Amino acid sequence: MLYFWILFNVFALGMLVLDLRVFHRPGHVVSFRESLGWTAMYVALAAGFAVLLFFWQGHQVALEFVTGYVLELTLSVDNLFVFLMVFNYFAVPDQQQHRVLFWGVVGALIMRGIFIGAGVGLISRFHWVLYIFGGLLIYSGIRFCVMGNHKINPSANPVVKALRRWMPVTKDYQAGRFFVRSAQDNSRLYATPLLAVLVVIETTDILFAVDSIPAILAITLNAFVVYTSNVFAILGLRSMYFAMSRLMKAFRFLHYGLAVVLIMVGLKMLMADYYRVPITVTLGVVAGVLLTSIAISMVFPGTSKD
Repeated sequence: MLYFWILFNVFALGMLVLDLRVFHRPGHVVSFRESLGWTAMYVALAAGFAVLLFFWQGHQVALEFVTGYVLELTLSVDNLFVFLMVFNYFAVPDQQQHRVLFWGVVGALIMRGIFIGAGVGLISRFHWVLYIFGGLLIYSGIRFCVMGNHKINPSANPVVKALRRWMPVTKDYQAGRFFVRSAQDNSRLYATPLLAVLVVIETTDILFAVDSIPAILAITLNAFVVYTSNVFAILGLRSMYFAMSRLMKAFRFLHYGLAVVLIMVGLKMLMADYYRVPITVTLGVVAGVLLTSIAISMVFPGTSKD
């Protein structure tokens, strides 16, 4: 099994390098059409992996992967709203956004791997942790429904504050670099605003992991399925951002759908010892809630104030 873990991580890193170094040239602005193409490609890769799992480990594991992937992709939409807000707050140039998202994805993959390993280990050793995770998901869903999207204040991020105390930050973006040396100040090392943006993206991903990791653990405790479904969802997140950043206003009711999904998955986790909800039912409910919230958003579009 270790062999497959290594192969999959090599594949994921290879896709990231190919994405950044080959298909996205330095300073390249990602167009709407291009982002749709990349999003479709990553969805197709996930579908192909599900077929591979079907022939390798059977129908149940493949269904768990598809359900986990759809769930993680749905919950990842919340990330897109925060990305848009952070980029607008820091006035990140369009041609530099992909670079930040690339390194943000690398950090997210590392953190999600750690969280998944810890979560599976805790539930395996201490079964009562399952109820804590279930309660956390229900609380997150209720909070999400009442408060809407996660509210992130980049200027109040403690890591950004620590960065500014630790080293000076330049006023302008420096051709997509995270660090520069001053020619006038004895080659002193300066951070750029792009590094501050990356810090905000990385630290807020911890907040999203608190919701998404327990949610996928309610579907399966197969660490390989949990990890691979997360990775495929995260890999497609960058291209999805560029596609959806132009359509954010159209999905004004989506956060209610996400809240319902979190509550439903939390209840599923709490009932796991008494009633096993079939994977097909979970997948159908998640997909149905997502499509319904999008459809309602289309029927009742928001005004400019929304």
